[in-house]
Amino acid sequence: MKNDYYIERYSQIRDGKVSVNGNIIFQTLETNFKSVMKAAYKNLIIDYPKFFKMDNLSKLGFLAAEVLLKDENEKNMAMVFSNRASSLDTDRGYQDSIKDATQYYPSPAVFVYTLANICMGEISIKHKIHSENCFFVNDEFSPEILSSYTSQLLDENKAKKVLCGWVDVDNGKYNAFLYVVAKKGTFVHSDAEINRLYKTTHE
Repeated sequence: MKNDYYIERYSQIRDGKVSVNGNIIFQTLETNFKSVMKAAYKNLIIDYPKFFKMDNLSKLGFLAAEVLLKDENEKNMAMVFSNRASSLDTDRGYQDSIKDATQYYPSPAVFVYTLANICMGEISIKHKIHSENCFFVNDEFSPEILSSYTSQLLDENKAKKVLCGWVDVDNGKYNAFLYVVAKKGTFVHSDAEINRLYKTTHE
């Protein structure tokens, strides 16, 4: 028998705006990614100094998750993320640090972020989440992959809730859309509804 699940709430970060359930909670005219992240962090009164040591992908995922999970008590929460560029934004920086044998300065602090799923690790540490996680890399946002994997995790009782979505950073462009799936919620957990919520701020 097919179980029904719901989306409790969702967040989006794009074009200098941070929103929850479609309501803008922060907005800036800044266009530079790092300036947007710094302004959002300060405005949303987040006290987590490690944020400034993260790579761009982790900063984006961290902020999108923070506005969703700041009052969340459930720790048995899986994470299913996806994006287009994987960790390419950080990979380029690391490659620049090792390509010249005479200027060879590889940084372990940068190298650790050359995997896309590290951003899920940062979220797990901050919110003490312990459950399964998976990071898919696709050419474009695909609700079908996220929803089927999420439903399977919940059907098999691998987690009580699942934090899902798209977190992508590449060449200064950024886009985050995260949502929490549970047995109760506001929006039906279906491919059509996920796509509708995603496109609400992408038109």
